[in-house]
Amino acid sequence: MSEAEEPVFLRACRRQPVPRTPVWYMRQAGRSLPEYHKVRAGIPMLEACTLPELIVEITMQPVRRYGTDAAIFFSDIMVPLKAIGIDLDIKPGVGPVIADPIRNAAALQRLRPLEPGDVPYVTEAVGGLVRELGDTPLIGFGGAPFTLASYLIEGGPSKNHDHTKAMMYGAPDLWNELMGRLAGITIEWLKVQVAAGARAIQLFDSWVGAVAPEDYRRSVLPHTSRIFDALEGLGVPRIHFGVGTGELLGLMGEAGADVVGVDWRVPLDEAAGRVPFGKALQGNLDPAILLAPWEVVEERALDVLRRGRTAEGHIFNLGHGVLPATDPDVLARLTDLIHTESAR
Repeated sequence: MSEAEEPVFLRACRRQPVPRTPVWYMRQAGRSLPEYHKVRAGIPMLEACTLPELIVEITMQPVRRYGTDAAIFFSDIMVPLKAIGIDLDIKPGVGPVIADPIRNAAALQRLRPLEPGDVPYVTEAVGGLVRELGDTPLIGFGGAPFTLASYLIEGGPSKNHDHTKAMMYGAPDLWNELMGRLAGITIEWLKVQVAAGARAIQLFDSWVGAVAPEDYRRSVLPHTSRIFDALEGLGVPRIHFGVGTGELLGLMGEAGADVVGVDWRVPLDEAAGRVPFGKALQGNLDPAILLAPWEVVEERALDVLRRGRTAEGHIFNLGHGVLPATDPDVLARLTDLIHTESAR
């Protein structure tokens, strides 16, 4: 396939010329779609993530609805940890809950390496999606070590990450061993998806905005860089996204991804000045704006599009995931707006 024939999403990731700005949405596979809630009815999240036919259906639903330029694999960042035997559950309205938090060296032994045979449903689902999607790229994804570590150490979602930071600051050897094991698990999890046909990957670091830049460089960056280095030879674009990471954007750019995701807190033109040369940007409309009247959505979306033109490459997205209360018709209208206006 020539450069001109490659899907627009992949070309934007690689900072190549595009006829229009590509669009996809984090958490587009579900959340606000009535058809999603219908097929997920009565099926716990972690079980849904092991059913290939259901994964394919849910991943495809927003692509059919909105005509997005990429699909995001339906799964959860906790799935590989569940697959290696960690006792965890995803509780509605709460999030991931760990039965026995990992806070000492002995507990670390529960984190064994992930093997492809642990997740056969991923290979089957990705293969099915590649056939359904045709030229539309599938984005594989995984959780970054800091965010996974936070869940494992805290035992669930945390406002202040008390136990996590206590380990990071006070037990650096234990911290680095934990982060190293999680990085290895994430590498294998992403490699399985790429081997099965995913054409890009995104590393989510949802909670890393809780870390100061100096601590990020010392305690997080080496492990994140290891993941991107391990995937470099696979030939797929690598996206790095975190929440509340305005002060970390430069360091996230150093970690090795091809695309840096920007949440809604920092305008894209300012973000472009913080990220090192040679990176595309992804983002960054505030998901809550989609709950406002269309005139507001349109104005703010066009502002994001305008600011995104200052980046070396731009993929339009939200600054975090689609909110459950979002009207799917608004997302469809937004997709059409970005496609139309960016092609002018």
